[in-house]
Amino acid sequence: MLRQRFLASVGALLVGTLAAIAPATASQAAACAGAWSASQVYVGENVASQNGHNYRAKWWTQNESPATHSGPWDVWADQGACGGGGEDPPPTGGFPLSQAQFDQRWPASQRASLYTYSGLIEAANRFPAFGSGSDVTKKREVAAFLANVDHESGQLRYTEEQDVPGWGRYCDWSRPYGCPAGQTAYHGRGPIQLSWNYNYKAAGDYLGIDLLNNPDQVKNVSSIAYQTAFWYWLTQNGPSTMTAHAAITGSAGFGGTIRAINGTLECNGANPAQVQNRVNAYLSFTQLFGVDPGGNLYC
Repeated sequence: MLRQRFLASVGALLVGTLAAIAPATASQAAACAGAWSASQVYVGENVASQNGHNYRAKWWTQNESPATHSGPWDVWADQGACGGGGEDPPPTGGFPLSQAQFDQRWPASQRASLYTYSGLIEAANRFPAFGSGSDVTKKREVAAFLANVDHESGQLRYTEEQDVPGWGRYCDWSRPYGCPAGQTAYHGRGPIQLSWNYNYKAAGDYLGIDLLNNPDQVKNVSSIAYQTAFWYWLTQNGPSTMTAHAAITGSAGFGGTIRAINGTLECNGANPAQVQNRVNAYLSFTQLFGVDPGGNLYC
């Protein structure tokens, strides 16, 4: 279960694209994927950039530089080049977002260093089901995801739960694997505040990362942090009967995404102020995208 910990202020928010980057053309190199990290685990079809080139992993690899290890890596973009000679070309897919726009909306001086543009794009590229469907559906889902992330993380200011005295509540010792990292190790972290030992275990198993024994990866590695958010969004019902992805792409609407994340802690009149904050953020995104927000805004 994910527990919301922060009440974010409502403000101008960011247009985002989480679609895969298109190959290079004759006049413009492809955009660079997320920067390669030695600590990151990459599996088949994951992409990373290094030294101005994009690479695609062919199988599981860690701490093997794509620029020097040809075995597990393939050059991804045309001739391996990316970046357009230092430019930041807008990603394709209908949601223009540049590094400059990201920094303008969530300034580096105000957001936590964990939340990088490259980490967001790298993580999103690993979940092709996110933002799929019609243009309207895509825009609504991106808006819903970013609105919830903005709210949960205090506008990307917080990497972990601020209620430190409550950190010990998220260990379920009835699970056969227990809490090997300690009683207080499974508090909320990341952009949707991943919580509980069983969620760290399940997310880590899905992503091929040992989060049960090393939960701090969610607050220390940008791509991993975002990946846990996409994992929950696309695969977990939480306290609801459907995933947030199913809610926003179906008839349950944005209100259904709130229920999937925080359920009775906010819905059914439990905390209308926090629900309204999420809705306001969602509406600001849909207005920015130029798309109707759809029905069922509240839970």
